[in-house]
Amino acid sequence: MTTWLSSLMPHLMLAPILLPMLTAAIILFLKEDRQRVKMLLNIFGSIAGLGIAIFLMRWTHQQAAPTSMGVYLAGNWPAPFGIVLALDRLSAMMLVLTGILSVAASVYASAHWHRAGVNFHSLFQLQLMGLNGAFLTGDLFNLFVFIEILLAASYGLLLHGSGRPRVQAGLHYIAINLAASSLLLISISMFYGITGTLNMADLARIVPHVLEEDRALLHVAAGVFGVAVLIKAAVWPLNFWLVPAYSAATAPAGALFAVMTKVGIYAILRLWTMIFGYDAGISTQYGSQWLIYGGMATIAVGSLGVMSSQKLGNMAGYSAIVSSGTLLATLGFGQNLLTAGLLYYMVSSTLAVSACFLLADLMDRWRNDGEDYAPYEEEDVAPFLSPDLGSTFKELNLDEREQALVGRAMPAAVALLGLSFMACTLLIAGLPPLSGFLGKFAMLTALLNPLGIGASAGQTPGIEGWILLGLLIASGFFALVAFSRAGIRHFWASHDRTPPTVRIVEGIPLVILLGSCVALTVNADNIMRYMQTTANGLYAPDDYVNSVLSTRPVPYPTQQLPDSMPAEGEAAEAQP
Repeated sequence: MTTWLSSLMPHLMLAPILLPMLTAAIILFLKEDRQRVKMLLNIFGSIAGLGIAIFLMRWTHQQAAPTSMGVYLAGNWPAPFGIVLALDRLSAMMLVLTGILSVAASVYASAHWHRAGVNFHSLFQLQLMGLNGAFLTGDLFNLFVFIEILLAASYGLLLHGSGRPRVQAGLHYIAINLAASSLLLISISMFYGITGTLNMADLARIVPHVLEEDRALLHVAAGVFGVAVLIKAAVWPLNFWLVPAYSAATAPAGALFAVMTKVGIYAILRLWTMIFGYDAGISTQYGSQWLIYGGMATIAVGSLGVMSSQKLGNMAGYSAIVSSGTLLATLGFGQNLLTAGLLYYMVSSTLAVSACFLLADLMDRWRNDGEDYAPYEEEDVAPFLSPDLGSTFKELNLDEREQALVGRAMPAAVALLGLSFMACTLLIAGLPPLSGFLGKFAMLTALLNPLGIGASAGQTPGIEGWILLGLLIASGFFALVAFSRAGIRHFWASHDRTPPTVRIVEGIPLVILLGSCVALTVNADNIMRYMQTTANGLYAPDDYVNSVLSTRPVPYPTQQLPDSMPAEGEAAEAQP
């Protein structure tokens, strides 16, 4: 059984990429009047992707190093000459996180948002393909390719539903990401020119031996690469595009976008620990101070944005910025115990921000007395809607057949919204007893007691550590005040409003996302051990490098020749 599973694993690694690609292709062949079929294909594809991701993560967790890696050689070419997909604990964790968000967002979209425009489901699946590919790829060029795929899909998802605010935010979003993609491609070209390879494992092997006259150019390439991915990770001052874009997007798109800033964090975490690790010579920990101070500035600006926001969607966007800043600043310390808390906090904060985007849509609709498209005028949106939607917002109501499919309005909707809002507040502010508090507590503990592997191991926290500690506490306090103010405005001052209408398929995604945070809290011990093992592997990348570079292509079957060839006369007689 183990041998059979081991032989299957390299091929199963393709499923997170091929499944959404094939699902998107099938959906594109369907006409726009087959919305129910498209919706079901999207939901089932997302659920299947989550199931495969969970299986892959369990497989990596059950293996012992150095065999905790899955390596797939595309085209059967050995590394570093061919395309490589690499699955380790970090990439498996990101696949599961993306799968949870995709299931919640696709189910929520089935209520009505998927009908607000064309090609929603195919774009949704293509973005999943890009996200999963970015987490699985083992070389820089294909990281660029998958990032471009997910960005191209996100352009369409951001504009889904139309309206002037979305178009305006979308143009800014497209412009800044095109600029970041250009920088990313330039940096990748520089890496190739200096080292002669783009394979991540091969880069880790070559970088310590780069000639001294090329070392400065290598650092420039790393700096350009860092700027490109930090734009995508929403670091200050390059994050001005995020809040207008994410808050203008439809709720399911915003919920899925919550993981997109983590693609930049993942790229830095993967490349920085591998290429500029503790055996990189004079390049060891290159750029760590930039990460620390850039992250702390991002926390400060994001916290002020949360405090100054009145709309819950803007608060969710600024909370995503605070999360990215926290991750970057803690990553800059280059310490494995701190990185373990970082990984736990990343999962928790991403789930909480995603739930907050969905909750913002429901609460804004309640405040506007059930109007789903309140920010937009009818004449702005109607020309872009699907033909089956009709010409007015009133006609967006579901018919009897689809009413039965997606579920009727659920009772006690106010209780669901109130409990969900309370959970989001606790998670984002980092208050006990939920996982947001545990993640921050783990990071603060490692910061104050710097043990383990890393540049700060065995040292008391310096001025940067104390500033970060203060910013983490202050950001939580600001978030608590801002969300409490929003809760008072939406709940305590709403006694004269009619109860909100929340459909079952709108409540289920909140339960999935917030329930996942509860599961993180209940199983914190086991999950933190998984995160610690993952962090240890990042700061000791020899297993990753050796697994990728030592994987051999599968030999092709060849024709077996006989030991002795017949004589010419015998061969002639053998002819019929």
